[in-house]
Amino acid sequence: MLGFIGKTLKRGAIVLVIVAASLFGLRVYDIQRGPPLEPWHTFVPHELSIKELDRADWTGYLKAENDIFSAVRTEVTQKLPARDRVPVNRYFDGSAIHPAHFKQDWNRSFILEPDGEPVGVAVFLHGLTDSPYSLLHLARHYRDRGFLAIAIRLPGHGTVPAGLTEIDWEDWLAATRLAVREARARVRAPAPLHLVGYSNGGALAVMYALEALENKELARPDRVVLLSPMIGVTAFARFAGLAGLPAILPAFAKAAWLSVLPEFNPFKYNSFPVNGARQSHLLSTAVQRSVQRLARENRLADLAPILTFQSVVDFTVSTRAIVASLYAHLPANGSEFVLFDLNRATKLGPLLSPASETVVTRLLPPSTRNYRVSIITNANEDQREVVERVTEAGSVDEKVRELGLSYPPDVFSLSHIALPFPLTDSLYGLQPDPAEDFGIRLGAIAAHGERGTLIMDLDTLLRMSSNPFFPYVIDRVDQVIREPSKRAASTTR
Repeated sequence: MLGFIGKTLKRGAIVLVIVAASLFGLRVYDIQRGPPLEPWHTFVPHELSIKELDRADWTGYLKAENDIFSAVRTEVTQKLPARDRVPVNRYFDGSAIHPAHFKQDWNRSFILEPDGEPVGVAVFLHGLTDSPYSLLHLARHYRDRGFLAIAIRLPGHGTVPAGLTEIDWEDWLAATRLAVREARARVRAPAPLHLVGYSNGGALAVMYALEALENKELARPDRVVLLSPMIGVTAFARFAGLAGLPAILPAFAKAAWLSVLPEFNPFKYNSFPVNGARQSHLLSTAVQRSVQRLARENRLADLAPILTFQSVVDFTVSTRAIVASLYAHLPANGSEFVLFDLNRATKLGPLLSPASETVVTRLLPPSTRNYRVSIITNANEDQREVVERVTEAGSVDEKVRELGLSYPPDVFSLSHIALPFPLTDSLYGLQPDPAEDFGIRLGAIAAHGERGTLIMDLDTLLRMSSNPFFPYVIDRVDQVIREPSKRAASTTR
C-alpha cells in the first residue's frame, strides 16, 4: 500500500513538473514574440521609501518628485534611440504629446486653491498606471465649491512604466497618508475632509479610512467618494506573479511585463508590468480582509459614509466585489451605491452578452439594504433617455426621477475608465473641448480600416473613455459637499 501511494505521489510530482515546464515554455515563447523593451521599460526612477514618505511633508515630496522627472529626462528622453524619436512617443521631446510642452504637466502632484478661506479639503487618489489628471475635473469642481483640492502623484506613476516594477501597495498608502497630513495641516478640523478615489485610488481611500478607525494619529475623513473602486480584481491578477517568473533570467526580462506597448498617452501608461497587477490584487485583498475583520469586531460604526459610482460592466475591477466585500458590511451610515446600467435601447441584439440582460438583478441582494441604491438606466427599452431608480436604505420601494440625460448613439455601456471624465474632456472626451490641447484626442477617434495597421489595438478605440452622465456625478458630489459634517468635532487630531 505504501509503495502504491509513493508511486502515485511520484507520478503526480512528475506531472506537475511537466505542466510547470510547459507553462514556463509557453510564457517564454509568448514574450519573445512581442516588441523589445524600450528605455521607459528598463529605467526605474528612485521613489521615497515608506519611512521617508511617513516623515516627509508636501514640500519634500514635491522636491523628490522634481528629482524623479529630471532623472527621467536625463535617462530616458535624452537617451532615446533614433527609432523612438517619433511623434507618437510621449518621451520624445519633439512630440506634441510630450507632457513637458503643456501649460501644466498633470502627471505631477498638484494643489488647487479656492478663492478665499477654504470651507473644506479634499484629497484625490488616482488609479493604477494613471496620473493625477484622471481626477482633475472633480478636483476643479471641489475647488470651485470652496474646497482646497490636493491631488498626489502616487509612487511609480506619471513618469515611466518601469516605475511600477519595484513598487509595493504600501508605498501608495504611505503617500496617501502624506497627502492627508498636508490636507489637515492646511485646512484644520472641523472643516470637512473628503477622500476621492478612482480605481486603485478608490481602494487606497477605503484602506486609509479603515486604518484611521484604529490609528488615532490619522485624521478621519468625513466623506469618501469612489469611482470604479478596485475592491476586487479579476482572477488573473491573483496569479500574475507566476507570469513574471521567467524574468528571474535576464534573457527573459520581458516576462516581467503583461503588455509592452507604444506610449502615446501623455497621462497614462499603456505598458503594464506584472508587478502592477500583483500589487493591485494584494491591495484589494488587504481591503477586503480589513473590512471583514472590523465588521466582525463591530468597529465600522464610525466609518465615513461612502458614495460609489460604478458601471455594471467593468473589465478591470469586479463590480460584484464592491457589493459583496464592501457594501454588504457597511453600517446604516448614509452610504450609497450608484450603478450605471447598460444602454438597453441599443439595437445590437444577439451581439450583447446574454448575461447582460440580468446583470443588475444578479449584482444586488433582493432584500432591504443598509445603503441607498441608485440605478441609472433607460426610461424604457426604446429610449436613450435615462432615469434614476432609487431604493432607499432599509426599503424595497423604488422611486423614479427623470434626469434629462441620455446615452449617445452607438454607445452600449460605460466602462471602468469612463466615469471621471466628461464628454468634453480634451483627451478622453467624445466631444473634446479645444481649450486644452494635449496633442491627441483619444476619446474622439472613430476609426475604421484593416487590423494591424494602427499602433494600438481596436479594443482601446472601442472602449468608452468618457461619461455622458458626468453632470449627474457632479450633481451628486454637490449633495455630498453641501451635507454638514457628521463628525466635525472628532476629526481634530
